[in-house]
Amino acid sequence: MADPKEPEKGAVELGTPNAAPSTGTMSTRRLRSEDYNDYSSTDVTPEGSPPGGMNGFAHPESYQRFGEANGTTWYQTLIHLLKGNIGTGLLGLPLAVKNAGILLGPVSLLVMGVVAVHCMGILVKCAHHFCYRFQKQFLDYGGAVVYGLESTPSAWLRTHAIWGRRIVGLFLIVTQLGFCCVYFVFLADNLKQVISAANGTTNDCSPNRTVVMTPTMDSRLYMLSILPFVVLLTFIQNLKVLSIFSMLANVAMLVSLVVIYQYIVRDIPDPSDLPLAAAWKTYPLFFGTAIFAFEGIGVVLPLENKMKNPRQFPVILYVGMTIVTILYISLSVLGYLRFGADIQASITLNLPNCWLYQAVKLLFSFGIFFTYAVQFYVPAEIIIPPLIARVSERWGWLVNLLLRVVLVSVTCVLAILIPRLDIVISLVGSISSSALALIFPPLLEIATYYTEGIHPIVVAKDIAISLFGFVGFVVGTYEALEELIAPAAAIVNSTSVMVQ
Repeated sequence: MADPKEPEKGAVELGTPNAAPSTGTMSTRRLRSEDYNDYSSTDVTPEGSPPGGMNGFAHPESYQRFGEANGTTWYQTLIHLLKGNIGTGLLGLPLAVKNAGILLGPVSLLVMGVVAVHCMGILVKCAHHFCYRFQKQFLDYGGAVVYGLESTPSAWLRTHAIWGRRIVGLFLIVTQLGFCCVYFVFLADNLKQVISAANGTTNDCSPNRTVVMTPTMDSRLYMLSILPFVVLLTFIQNLKVLSIFSMLANVAMLVSLVVIYQYIVRDIPDPSDLPLAAAWKTYPLFFGTAIFAFEGIGVVLPLENKMKNPRQFPVILYVGMTIVTILYISLSVLGYLRFGADIQASITLNLPNCWLYQAVKLLFSFGIFFTYAVQFYVPAEIIIPPLIARVSERWGWLVNLLLRVVLVSVTCVLAILIPRLDIVISLVGSISSSALALIFPPLLEIATYYTEGIHPIVVAKDIAISLFGFVGFVVGTYEALEELIAPAAAIVNSTSVMVQ
């Protein structure tokens, strides 16, 4: 059995060599916390480990890391887990419920939440199994998939096991850059609305008050205006500095959510006119948005690895994701009940144009702006270091900055090409989030335990979950693309009729 020698870092690697960081140049190390020493190789024993190193493992259930005296507490891990699952996807869930129905929507959200958390648990369980079996201290998502493929009876899969890491890395890149595209659209839409209503903004927050919107430039021009500032933000490559901005972003978004909740719980109209189940044509759009919101599986193993006591992580995972699921269902249902058929792609766009709620839009936009740098860090640290390794150290810093400019510009261009926030969210969720959150983990469980004996019911359950994710991937992507193309075709047709 081939032993994958790539180090197991906090981010998925593509199997390419690292560039050695040099004095005076920007670091090209892999993604990991700067105060966390990664001792994933069995050739290295962390300081403070008991004699015998990883032989201290007695059983997979007794899995723990040694030498993480400065690791995170259960409370800190819970906060990080909540932060990793709460973002722009939350604000788009009220529209997702509209696409599914006032009854079918929250029920589907609950089911998807249970399945997503179950898949997170599968990933953690399989990683523990291989850590015990191969005496590894830590495995990331890609490493677990590599070992899973090497455990299958198929010689072809064992030979090509390294492609498991590369495929996971590819989907991780697509997901993270997709998040960045969503951020561009979100920022542009909210800034445009705030500026358009600036002249008529007062202290009167009455929902019946009409504000005359001043014509302003297209949202795509707002994206181009934001681009230079986002590029400068991504030049910050120090995780400790980014963590400061991340903390500010979290505070801003938390305050915004509290204000949004206090508004939508008031004056809820009669919901009798809302459909219990929407047309099946729009349900795939619900799927894409929902799985986009629940796609936090990439943070699970790194968070567990940084804990002082990893044995507490399963409880933290279930408690944290229960809180997330309740938050998702409550905001989505209340938002749809409050605004009904008028609900927009982000619930912030439905807030009144008074100073209080204009401030909320700006505050949440402030948080999303700085969150861009954190999300961008992951694909940047996967893509950029192997390319810098191909040039001399003299030009490494320049190539690093140019590649960052190119990557940020690509996310901006993609956002300009798809300027609809709801479609971007659904498309990213259907294409990449469904694979990482629903398709891969059940297949990994089958691969991990197949040769050791696995109950047929478990196999059937895993296949069902993967098929569910795959169908959502195909149908959700198709419907999102069709919804994207249809309005453009309608505009072209209407224009041709007017010309005739």
